Amino acid sequence: MPTFDIEEALTQEGYAHICGVDEAGRGPLSGPVVAAACILPLGCVIEGLDNSKKLTPKKRDALFEVIKANALSYSIASASVEEIDEMNILNATLLAMRRAITGLSVPADFALIDGNIDRDFPLPAKAVIKGDSLSTSIAAASILAKVTRDRLCMEDDKAYPQYEFAKHKGYGTARHMALIREYGPSPLHRKSFLGFLDKK
Repeated sequence: MPTFDIEEALTQEGYAHICGVDEAGRGPLSGPVVAAACILPLGCVIEGLDNSKKLTPKKRDALFEVIKANALSYSIASASVEEIDEMNILNATLLAMRRAITGLSVPADFALIDGNIDRDFPLPAKAVIKGDSLSTSIAAASILAKVTRDRLCMEDDKAYPQYEFAKHKGYGTARHMALIREYGPSPLHRKSFLGFLDKK
């Protein structure tokens, strides 16, 4: 289970507002990549908080509201399909993360970034591999990002029901790829992710 160990060590170095940062949606064939930044009060106990991938959708939805209610500050941002196609998914993800950080109503003075890249951030930052399983702040951000993106996919499903976004959330399942072949890409699809269409 994630803890505040990393955050507490940073407070000993003089940092006051440490945000956890994570993303959702790097892998899908469609939709934006969503990032969240979250500053929790140190020692804040949120029952059941964990890496969003380990939780059921129902549990994530419940925790989403609890995290928002308990956070000192949180921010959710995204990078669009067009930005993903223009600058590639890695750079678009970093852009969404920077937007989330700068959107915090209480400015962070340090960022814990899930993953292995901590460059190009507007404040001191540390990459934490598997951070959503280690840091409570990152785990909270992972849930905010995941729930937000899943809800966007439910809206996408209403706009383009033929692609069944509610079922696969944009990921490249065999069914999703078959539907793209049948109907062609929608405006929600990432052109740079559709190389499979060129293969016979």
